[in-house]
Amino acid sequence: MDTLSVDARHGHRRWWALAGFAAAVVVAAGIGGLGVSGTAQEYGGLARPSWAPPSSVFGPVWTVLYAMIALAGWLVWRRVGFGPALYVWTTQLVLNALWTPIFFGAGRYGLAFLDIVVLWALVGATVALFWRVSRPAALLLVPYWAWVTFAAALNLAVWRMN
Repeated sequence: MDTLSVDARHGHRRWWALAGFAAAVVVAAGIGGLGVSGTAQEYGGLARPSWAPPSSVFGPVWTVLYAMIALAGWLVWRRVGFGPALYVWTTQLVLNALWTPIFFGAGRYGLAFLDIVVLWALVGATVALFWRVSRPAALLLVPYWAWVTFAAALNLAVWRMN
């Protein structure tokens, strides 16, 4: 009976950790939106390339990506705890959070492009580090990396057109 209670406590700890990773991602998304209102209207008013998606696409895409980012971090944490791979994960999440205030809040499209280029490199580094620990975790980040690639191209196009 004693072993069962230890296992149950350990199981609860894992689920709380998943909630913590989800909270970290929600905080990053929230920081991205702090003090930045009217992004859909601002986006609609920008000169954009013909291949730019409508603003309504971004919310659903980011919701799925953020869930995958949280799950990937949690999977790596379960394997090795908080170490180098999760330090890089955390750093890329910070840059992710900063992009929206830089792009929309400050209207600094060039600086936002610099942010997203560094973000892109850090997501790639995170994928590589996660691959060594948990291939499913690394694969969960591939759509995110692809979206950041697309977003960087869109950021560059908007910067050049505005």
